[in-house]
Amino acid sequence: MKVNQLKAGVILSYGYTFIQTIILLFYTPIMIRMLGKSEYGLYSLVYSTVSYLAVLNVGFASAFVRYYSRYKALGKEDKIENLNGMFLIIFCILGVIALICGSVLDLNVESIFKNKLTIQELQKAKILVKIMVFNISILFPSAAFDAIITANEKYIFQKVVKLISTIVNPFLVLPLLFMGYKSIALVLVTTIINIFTVYMNIWYCKEKLKAKFRFNEFDFSLMKEIGIFSFFIFLNSVTDQVNWNVDKFLLGMYKGTKTIAVYDIASQINSFFISISTVISAVFIPKVNRISVEKDANEKFTDLFIKVGRIQFFVIFLFTSGFIIFGKYFIKIWAGKGYEESYYIMNILILSVSIPVIQNIGIAILRAINMQVFRSLLGFSISIVNIIISIYLCKSYGAVGAAIGTAISLIIGEVFIMNIYYYKQVKLDMIKFWGNIVRILPSMFIPVIFGGLIFRFYVIDTISKFILLVIVYTIIFMISIWNLGLNDFEKNLIIEPLNKLLKNKQESI
Repeated sequence: MKVNQLKAGVILSYGYTFIQTIILLFYTPIMIRMLGKSEYGLYSLVYSTVSYLAVLNVGFASAFVRYYSRYKALGKEDKIENLNGMFLIIFCILGVIALICGSVLDLNVESIFKNKLTIQELQKAKILVKIMVFNISILFPSAAFDAIITANEKYIFQKVVKLISTIVNPFLVLPLLFMGYKSIALVLVTTIINIFTVYMNIWYCKEKLKAKFRFNEFDFSLMKEIGIFSFFIFLNSVTDQVNWNVDKFLLGMYKGTKTIAVYDIASQINSFFISISTVISAVFIPKVNRISVEKDANEKFTDLFIKVGRIQFFVIFLFTSGFIIFGKYFIKIWAGKGYEESYYIMNILILSVSIPVIQNIGIAILRAINMQVFRSLLGFSISIVNIIISIYLCKSYGAVGAAIGTAISLIIGEVFIMNIYYYKQVKLDMIKFWGNIVRILPSMFIPVIFGGLIFRFYVIDTISKFILLVIVYTIIFMISIWNLGLNDFEKNLIIEPLNKLLKNKQESI
């Protein structure tokens, strides 16, 4: 059953990514045009600013899954009940803290952004902050129930709820936009959907998982251990928030809402790009925690690192090369005029994360063996460097400069230093890993040459040409990696489900 949940989780995750792609392609352009460049930039600015409150999670969700998986493997049900109760209390307290911090932010909106926002924009920003702060505050208690579902590996329910929420959102927002409502309506709809998600998570834990909560035995020694473990995940969260939101914050201070809108177009594509990479690695977190207590864990971790990394490399390379070749025209028809600079920002961002995202499973491994301290401290240090570099580059070169600052810090920390750490300290065989990745490269030559010829000599000036060339490029890519890149294990991941599907169809006939 667990295997089915795992496979279904991956399939539904890709389904979710597909729906996100459809929304990104069709809903987002309408939203941008209906809101207008300035209001869209304002919405993006407030969203990225309030998102900093999410770091209050301080890694407790990851810590919960880690300890829950261990207690379940050892059959300690009483410990699980204590854990459930303790984490629910913690997340409720965090929700209250988020509400207080958000209220302080609301009181200081004018002093932070008064130089580059108009009076009308400042007034609307304050309303958006209030709603978004409430939104984040109610999600904290829900995180406890979401973590229980993850720890039990019930991916089908989890992904279905996520799919429904994602699909419903544009159907509720679009009519309001056409009626003349703007960003405030958009945020209110998101809040209503989040309330629905919270209710569904609580219902599932209570009715289906029969989760029990014990509140009278708060284990302070365990809390101390979890606090130490979570603190360094907290630093990771701070790092992520800084790296992906500080640019918009700085642009809000020095350049204004229109520049933020240009940057956010690239940022959205980059976020989509990163989400693709987490589809597979996310469902392996409980498995990584189980491997951590087994014999020959390092060898098993290396094998898993290679298997997941190779699959992610195929997917990431397809999207990276595709964005570089076709991205300029895509942004033109997707976002409209005035966003040409977004193409260059997009390329800077996605190229800088291309290597880190194929190694996402490494983060789960570090947390499972409680070796995330170095990465957390490194990430925090690099985020400080990012802020310093980005302030200078943002003032001088605008949105492109801010993106370059982020890229430099990521390449230094996540690519060079972390790969050395994985090899030297975690004892993962990174030479073997990169050897496997290098063996994939010959399968990329044909699609790269074809794509290079399109980029250099062919002018894409109609949607029909764009769609045709994207399809042709994808087919050439697939044929090339099937014959020259995929190993037997990777081919079987595709062949076996297809054979089962065909067999089921024949039996039904």
